[in-house]
Amino acid sequence: MSAVVERSPAARDLAPAARRGALRRLARLRWGVGAAAVMLAIVGAALLAPWVSPHDPLAVDIRHRLVPPAWMEGGTTRHLLGTDQVGRDLLARVIYGGRVSLVIGVFAVLISATLGVLGGLAAGYFGGRTDAVVMTLLNVMLSFPFVLLALAVIAVLGPSLVNMIFVLGVADWPLYARVIRAETLAIREREFITAGRALGMSHARLMFGQIFPNLVSLIVVIATLQVARVIILESFLSFLGLGIQPPTPAWGNMLGEGRVYMLNSWWIAAFPGLAIFVTTLVINLMGNALRDWLDPHMKL
Repeated sequence: MSAVVERSPAARDLAPAARRGALRRLARLRWGVGAAAVMLAIVGAALLAPWVSPHDPLAVDIRHRLVPPAWMEGGTTRHLLGTDQVGRDLLARVIYGGRVSLVIGVFAVLISATLGVLGGLAAGYFGGRTDAVVMTLLNVMLSFPFVLLALAVIAVLGPSLVNMIFVLGVADWPLYARVIRAETLAIREREFITAGRALGMSHARLMFGQIFPNLVSLIVVIATLQVARVIILESFLSFLGLGIQPPTPAWGNMLGEGRVYMLNSWWIAAFPGLAIFVTTLVINLMGNALRDWLDPHMKL
């Protein structure tokens, strides 16, 4: 015998209320959502560079050197953003340069986050001598000038993509370590950690099974914001000639090449600089929105 169960008015109003709450959240995070859409476009262009790029970024055409953007006098739709000092298409080089910057940003953050999280967890959980060793290493890293570290590594190993990722990854781990250590010190005193010790859980299970899941949202937010910082640092090093070497297109070395032509051919440096600005801006907006979304104290 079938029975028809009618939902109460409160139950019927629950779904629309939940939808309205989700829409209010998205409205308050509209800048982050818009930034995520722009970031998807940037990442898509970088991944599909061989198909969306109008020209070979390394192809030299001296006959068409220093062609201005298409909307300026003397410009052509064949080179929408113009060409550089040796006739290479600037739009193609900006698109391919995004590949380098994004790869360095993501992999350097993965290295620094891994080192920092492991060091911070160990220091906060074990305390004592382990904490002293990690904090000493952290203070040494913070007191060592980043440019000198980069100069030393590049001088010994030479400039390359892998060495750039290594330098930027090692340089940024203290930020994660300090934050994770402070959070671990607070979490290890909570009741569920005490109960886990009483049940005989191993240190590894307590650290990675009980404490680490409570730190994931914090790590994600920090890592998102750090990607923007790493992209700026990579551009800075490439601008100084310590990063990705020409003719490989990278936003930093394109800025370095274009500074000589700033007065007469401003577009050579302006468009790579604009690409750096837009990319770091949308990453920061995404990080801020992600922080607000994951923060339990924010009433969205």
